[in-house]
Amino acid sequence: MPTTHLLYLHGFRSSPRSAKAQQMHAYVQAHAPGLIWCCPQLPPSPREAMALVAQLTAGWPVAEPGHESPQLAVIGSSLGGFYASWAAQRLGCKSVLINPAVNPARDLAKYIGEQTAWHDPEERFFFRPEFIAELQALDVRALLPAGPELLLAAKGDEVLDWREMVQRYPHATVRLQEGGDHALSNFADYLPEIAAFLGWRL
Repeated sequence: MPTTHLLYLHGFRSSPRSAKAQQMHAYVQAHAPGLIWCCPQLPPSPREAMALVAQLTAGWPVAEPGHESPQLAVIGSSLGGFYASWAAQRLGCKSVLINPAVNPARDLAKYIGEQTAWHDPEERFFFRPEFIAELQALDVRALLPAGPELLLAAKGDEVLDWREMVQRYPHATVRLQEGGDHALSNFADYLPEIAAFLGWRL
C-alpha cells in the first residue's frame, strides 16, 4: 500500500524552507498529488516540538497495536531524524533518516543559549538547558523500529559521525555516500528511491 500521509521534520536551526524539504514537497506534488503533506516549523523545545507533531497527526490512520501502518511515513533530517524515530514509534510507521542525529542531548549541549535561524538570521531563539533532558526523554534507541527504515548517510558529514548513524540503525536499509556533506546537497538524487520506499509507482 502506498504512503498517503507524509510527515517531514527539519533539523536544528532549520525550517520547512530547507532545500530538502522543498525538494521533497515538489516531488510529492508532482508524483503523489493526493498525499497529505505535513512539514511544520518545529519549536526549539523538543517536548513542545513532539507535542505539535502529535497534534498535527492526531487524525491520521492508526494501525492496530504492534502492527505497522503502511499509509504513514516520516522523513527527518539531522535533529529531525532523531525526532523521526520517535514519531515513527508513535505512529507505527516507516521512516527515512537523512544524516540523523543519534545523540543530540550530547551534541547540542554546547549550543545552549541564543541561536539564529538558518534561513532567517534575523530570527533568534533560545536553546535552553532544560531542552537537554527533553531530548533524553525522546530517545528510542532501546526499541526495535516500528516499521522499515531507510538511512541516507554521508561519510563527508562535517557535523555528525556517519559511523554512529550506521550503528544506531542496524535494521535499516543503508545508503552510505562517499564524501557528501551534512546537508546532503545531492538529496534530489535519492528522491526516486525514497518514492519506491514509500510505495509509490511512478
